[in-house]
Amino acid sequence: MIADGNFISQVPLFDGLDEAQQESLQSKMGHTTLRRGETLFDEGDLGDRLYIITEGKVKLGHTSNDGRESLIAVLGPGEIIGELTLFDPGARSTTATAVSPASLLYLDHEDLMGILDANPTLAKHMLKALAQRLRRTNESMSDLVFSDVPGRVAKALLDLADRFGTPTDEGVHVPHDLTQEELAQLVGASRETVNKSLADFVSRGWIRLEGRAVTLLDVDRLARRAR
Repeated sequence: MIADGNFISQVPLFDGLDEAQQESLQSKMGHTTLRRGETLFDEGDLGDRLYIITEGKVKLGHTSNDGRESLIAVLGPGEIIGELTLFDPGARSTTATAVSPASLLYLDHEDLMGILDANPTLAKHMLKALAQRLRRTNESMSDLVFSDVPGRVAKALLDLADRFGTPTDEGVHVPHDLTQEELAQLVGASRETVNKSLADFVSRGWIRLEGRAVTLLDVDRLARRAR
């Protein structure tokens, strides 16, 4: 969680702003909350706002023409949503849905454009954030082609642990807040196949399943399996 009072100083996107600029930016932002399962926006909606998560997690999903759903990303505190429509106005390319109770701040297009004009460094930070998102997407596409399902499951667990995990005496506790179906969508495989991989990892002593959380007991072996 990022406290609303000083969230800007903790978000890498705004590293290039001084304290006065951060305060000015925060004064232009609005606030909204989501319940688990509540939609922030739907694929195809017109978008003119940038969102920043301060608490909770939000998934970005896409629905194919035949009704199949894929999970593009799971985002948490400090990460941005909806940045594409600010630079390329048009319909939203994904649906954003809370996977846990979430708190977000938002900035309208006109206000953000004014800030970017006055602070070119902020534009560079935003481009960096976009590049990181694109890199993750490219890696996921490559994994779908070259990695088997157990390898993709291992890599997804490690990525979730890196972003949401907390070290414990046993390993790394990861409250990912995803259902089994959502985890399967994130991996890009059937629920049955993903569950089989998870069961195998449990039997080997690599992980322990805990509802919508998991504890990674042997990170090194998972990392080798992910490769």
